[in-house]
Amino acid sequence: MDFGFESADGEFRGEVRDWLSRHLVGPYAELGGAGGPGSEHEGFPVRWEWERELGAGGWIGLGWDRAHGSYGNRPATLTQQVVWAEEYARARAPGRVGHIGENLLAPTLIAYGDEAQRERFLPAIARGEELWCQGYSEPDAGSDLAGVRTAAVRDGGAYRVSGQKIWTSLAGEADWCFVLARTDPGERRHRGLSFLLVPMDQPGRIEVRPIRQMSGTSEFNEVFFDGAVARGEHVVGGEGAGWRVAMGLLAWERGVSTLVQQIGFAAELAEVVGEAVARGAVRDPVLRDQLIAQWAELNVMRWNALRTLGASGDAGAPSVAKLLWGGWHRRLGELAMRVRGAAAVSGPGDWSARAPYELDALQRLFLFSRADTLYGGSDEIQRNILAERVLGLPRGERR
Repeated sequence: MDFGFESADGEFRGEVRDWLSRHLVGPYAELGGAGGPGSEHEGFPVRWEWERELGAGGWIGLGWDRAHGSYGNRPATLTQQVVWAEEYARARAPGRVGHIGENLLAPTLIAYGDEAQRERFLPAIARGEELWCQGYSEPDAGSDLAGVRTAAVRDGGAYRVSGQKIWTSLAGEADWCFVLARTDPGERRHRGLSFLLVPMDQPGRIEVRPIRQMSGTSEFNEVFFDGAVARGEHVVGGEGAGWRVAMGLLAWERGVSTLVQQIGFAAELAEVVGEAVARGAVRDPVLRDQLIAQWAELNVMRWNALRTLGASGDAGAPSVAKLLWGGWHRRLGELAMRVRGAAAVSGPGDWSARAPYELDALQRLFLFSRADTLYGGSDEIQRNILAERVLGLPRGERR
């Protein structure tokens, strides 16, 4: 794809910068980029207010397919979506609490949902009024989505959902969860799955348990469904189409938002480089070469993202993107600790006290990034996808 910016994009960039400068003030500005991966707990009430501010300005859901109607957002070309993402990150605006609804569920409903589903859910997402979480991974399935065991049983005009999901971000705050569940127990693997929209406010039927991570925070959760109700008309794509819908959603996950992610990565790399300069670590030729390699690889990731953005029919692009950024970010965390040397094991707080330990930004980066090659589809799963769907190699044994 020939991806390039035009003069109209420059005018749009000016509009974006002007809006952000006028609205990103007070408590919103004080959060200064907080709330990203590994720190979703920071300033959540203020960030939810910010989500509604974005909705009022029409900045949620840029470029959603307007052929199906207006959902409260504004039209935007693909390049303008990139401009918005870049300027948002550069302004160090708060981490988005509506990412899952806007960037995962909404494109999925536009592609696979019916008009009633779009009219019900998209305007609320565009206004920043309803938050979503994702019910994919399970304790015994992990990244192997075809192995999910959560069951959804027909009960009149609804479904009763029972099972367990894990690594669910924002489950304690979300209003809704999209759940991949097995509606046909007689089928195996990817057959017999359905994609259901489940309300989270069901006391006694849904329990959320935070998972404490080694970074000391609890962004992820276990979610237990015990006969939770999902309405029959809230099955996206129809019963049994869950695998197709789920795979479509994962492709959307690696879209324009990856460019936002890369701007955040650039800021983290700059912090690591600054630490290396301050500590004199850049005099070590090995560390210096590793820092340069990180910079070069980050630029390659950006060029690859722009090259594949908007392209269709490339089954391997999402998996390649995930492999690239997952490994890159994990290596950055390791490099940050090597730059620190022995000081990496000490923290800003009183570690002798019997209290939860404190971490600075680079220590959180190292600990959280250990999971980058696991969540969102492990490296092993991504390589299997590339081997089978792109290279045409024989499928591995499935159990």
